[in-house]
Amino acid sequence: MGYYQMNEKLAIEYLVEHGVFDSATGLTAKEVGDGNLNLVFIVKDEATENSVVLKQALPYVRVVGESWPLSIERTIVEANALEIYNNLTPNYVPKLIHRNDQLSLIVMEDLSHLELMRYGMIKMQKYPSFPEHASTFLADTLFYTSDMYLSSEEKKKLVAKFINIELCKITEDLIFTDPYHDADTNNINPRLRPYLEEVFWKKTDLWREVSKLKYKFMTEAQSLIHGDLHTGSIFAGENETKIFDAEFAFMGPAAFDVGKIIGNIFINYISWSGKDEDPERIKDYRSYLLETVIRLHRFFERKFIENWKKDALNISARAEGYRDDFMNNLFTDTIGFCGAVMIRRTHGLAQNLDVTGIEDLQKRRDVQVKLLELGEKLIMNRHSFNNLEEVTNLIKENIE
Repeated sequence: MGYYQMNEKLAIEYLVEHGVFDSATGLTAKEVGDGNLNLVFIVKDEATENSVVLKQALPYVRVVGESWPLSIERTIVEANALEIYNNLTPNYVPKLIHRNDQLSLIVMEDLSHLELMRYGMIKMQKYPSFPEHASTFLADTLFYTSDMYLSSEEKKKLVAKFINIELCKITEDLIFTDPYHDADTNNINPRLRPYLEEVFWKKTDLWREVSKLKYKFMTEAQSLIHGDLHTGSIFAGENETKIFDAEFAFMGPAAFDVGKIIGNIFINYISWSGKDEDPERIKDYRSYLLETVIRLHRFFERKFIENWKKDALNISARAEGYRDDFMNNLFTDTIGFCGAVMIRRTHGLAQNLDVTGIEDLQKRRDVQVKLLELGEKLIMNRHSFNNLEEVTNLIKENIE
């Protein structure tokens, strides 16, 4: 049988048929997908409380509808990425239980005992283990899928395996192109539109620099990157971190994942300027956020370099000074991608609840303008920063 779309009844039948559960007796299913692309079911045995997640790709962009068709093969990419992640960093990703490429579905462990990091951050939740966990995920996945570790043959096979045409095109458009002109896909706060038309869309120097970042994204197959690593694709608890939704994965610039997660944390930091909350609580939470990104990046760099020293197999990686040059370029690109993500989440197609949850459109507009201004500063000055503390100081000086 070819592809067919799952519903709650069919999800239960499928999981029993394929041995994930022994019997349909006592099983319940609930469709919980709130993302942009897929169906997501939690199927639970009420007697044992064992549960799994079944995720199936739809043949269109869910957030838009059938007018935007999309290949269902993206779940194959996600399953392939999860297999690698389960091997490299099993503690920080969901366990892959079953895959069916014909039906474009995967079955994973259920992580609903954890909270989406984005939802928690909106409530000022703190995640003390996140920098340690996320830095390990980034350092290990980005190094051990790179030319520094893999043979030339292994690396090129990975490039071929992770060709991800449609979802890469979505990123190329929604992050690096559409925010810089009046594109149909943009979702614009009406209070923000005058600023976009009169100021932002006239910044030709900015668009030129963003185009350089876009070209890096399109051409630099450095490592297997998650491709969509933001606070909405991370489940977190006090001592647990799980990164999921790897359907955008491909062999791309290593800095993209690092910059994207840092950019999303900065978005939350800036969003508090538009919210009615106790100033002391905001000050405390903002301090936590800046310390989080500093620790995340410091740990990542240290672990990536440790991997390099211990396991770099490519003789060219041992050339004197090359590692320092590589890390400097990685940092510069991280800051550029961070700025691009902040801009994209301001008036692009899919935005962050951190900002869209601000009901007063004028207050939301003021936050959005600040995001655009700071995103621009990061992109335009990315070659001038020496460390992340200089970046966080810039953010702090322009907000507080």
